[in-house]
Amino acid sequence: MLGCVIHGRGDLRVEELAAPEAGPGDVLVAVRYGGVCGSDLHYWRHGGVGDFRLREPMVLGHEVVGTVVSYGAGGSGPPPGTLVAVHPATPCGTCPECRDGRRNVCRDTRYLGSAARMPHVQGGFAGLLGVPAEQARPLPPGLGPRQAALAEPLSVALHAVRRAGDVAGRHVLVTGAGPIGTLVVAAARAAGAAHVTVTDLLPAALAYARTAGAGTVVRADDPGDPGWPAEADVAIEASGVAAGLDTCLRLVRRGGVVVQLGMLPPGRTPIAGNLVVSREIELRGSFRFDVEFDDALALLAAEPSLDGLISAVVPVREAESAFALAAERGRSCKVLLDFAPDAGATPGPSVP
Repeated sequence: MLGCVIHGRGDLRVEELAAPEAGPGDVLVAVRYGGVCGSDLHYWRHGGVGDFRLREPMVLGHEVVGTVVSYGAGGSGPPPGTLVAVHPATPCGTCPECRDGRRNVCRDTRYLGSAARMPHVQGGFAGLLGVPAEQARPLPPGLGPRQAALAEPLSVALHAVRRAGDVAGRHVLVTGAGPIGTLVVAAARAAGAAHVTVTDLLPAALAYARTAGAGTVVRADDPGDPGWPAEADVAIEASGVAAGLDTCLRLVRRGGVVVQLGMLPPGRTPIAGNLVVSREIELRGSFRFDVEFDDALALLAAEPSLDGLISAVVPVREAESAFALAAERGRSCKVLLDFAPDAGATPGPSVP
């Protein structure tokens, strides 16, 4: 089978890999689509994500959809041939965080395509993938595999919105209109936000934010843009840069909530800490997700317009060109790899 393997900074290879078998309690999935995530791009461009650095070759990918092939001993679930989305996390189930219902911050989790532990956890950008059977979730009626590939990043967005608390009737500010930021817009609207303002440097990214339901979009480098809010009730930082966090802290109302979702560069990040004190701002982190995965599948089935965030579908043999396209935020939002043997490149809908 073909797999997408990162060997180091700038060294991405499509290789022939040995096909796995389903282990005890596992399901074997024939992967059809895999979404190129920002973390995949960081491994490719920088050799790591935040403080997680590559130390050995690793199959990338954690946003995958495919078809059930078979089960290992003791494994059970949807019958072979069923389309499923794969939840990428395998928490330990025994640490204090797992016992406290916060499995997304499990101290011993295994996450597809992650260098957070050694040996690294191999990812899902391969023709066949074996995972614990309970991580394969059948697609709800009306949801096709292409749009279902958005389930993992939408789950991240849903979790960030939930970390913010009740946003119903509130004004939500989102800094950063990459794939995660645009999906935060959809998640906030689904949670009842009255208005969502999104900032970014790129017009194309802001157009995708409009597709996801943003009420106002603002050029982050234009202080005179009339779309800047006087204040917001909630701010979600999705750009992963210090300037975005600074914007959130300065524009959220007194007593408001700021959620840091974007992974900041490694090392220390200066923040406007006095604003946190004098305005009693609540600064909360948001990392991955847990039960939101099923909610994401349901929301995708109910919101077919989110397919408009898929910029292109590229055959896995052309993985490097897919990564290059995904890295050009002025040209793309979400780029998918297609693992079908006869796959050809398919452009997504044009942005408005």
